[in-house]
Amino acid sequence: MNQTIPSGARLREHLRRQPITPFIGVYDVFSASLAARHFDALFVSGFSFAASHYGLPDIGFIAWPEILNFVQRVRAVVPDHHLLVDIDDGYCDTEVACHVARSLEKLGASGIVLEDQARPRGCGHTNGKRILPLEEYLAKLDAVLAARRDLFVVARTDATETDEIKRRVVAFRRAGCDAVLADGIPSLALLAEISALVDCPVVFNQIAGGKSPVCSLTELQSHGADMVIYSTPCLFAAQTAVENTLSALRAEDGSLGSALMRDATLKTCNAVLRKNLNPRGT
Repeated sequence: MNQTIPSGARLREHLRRQPITPFIGVYDVFSASLAARHFDALFVSGFSFAASHYGLPDIGFIAWPEILNFVQRVRAVVPDHHLLVDIDDGYCDTEVACHVARSLEKLGASGIVLEDQARPRGCGHTNGKRILPLEEYLAKLDAVLAARRDLFVVARTDATETDEIKRRVVAFRRAGCDAVLADGIPSLALLAEISALVDCPVVFNQIAGGKSPVCSLTELQSHGADMVIYSTPCLFAAQTAVENTLSALRAEDGSLGSALMRDATLKTCNAVLRKNLNPRGT
């Protein structure tokens, strides 16, 4: 892979060549290492980051310096993957949003997702979300677009009314964003309508137990999606595995002989960690 090409440009070229691309949400550097063995594109999920780093819900606790630090560590072990970063609302302030966008670009992030939620914010698949006035969000989006050089910018709306969703994605595209995302939409029919309105990639966010239907990539592609974010598969899988393993450990009087505890071992874990010492293998 040509490392002289900026990460944003590499992502754009990838999207031109691929009919649809999944972005796998990761919650720490180890989960990023594992996801990178199976997929070309990763997503730094705000929901997963808040859960993993703070043990708190995704309602606005994330501090932007910690996201920069996290992305730097992820980029060190997955230098060649497409890396899309959730920056929520840009951490309240437009100037902060611009600084974060520039900093992430310097760290090698491929793109960002910037939402139009008003504080207090929440996960896109929960109730009670409030959105900024359109002109206020557009001013922030315009500033971020002017601040970046090559960074791929996904403009996300958390509007819930169909007409308002459509109005916003059209306005986002006219402002110059690279892709649009309407989060928590309830149907594939609405996804297709959004796709027909804009001449840019359309993003769909899938989350287990969320508001949007669970669909295959083939179904999503047929309804106009070009990029699919999977925010939480690694986090939810870890929750399940940890609960099951610890229950088995307790039930079996502390024995590590259970099949649940033989899937990963010192050897298999170290194999992943040692690969991270030299991820390109040169």
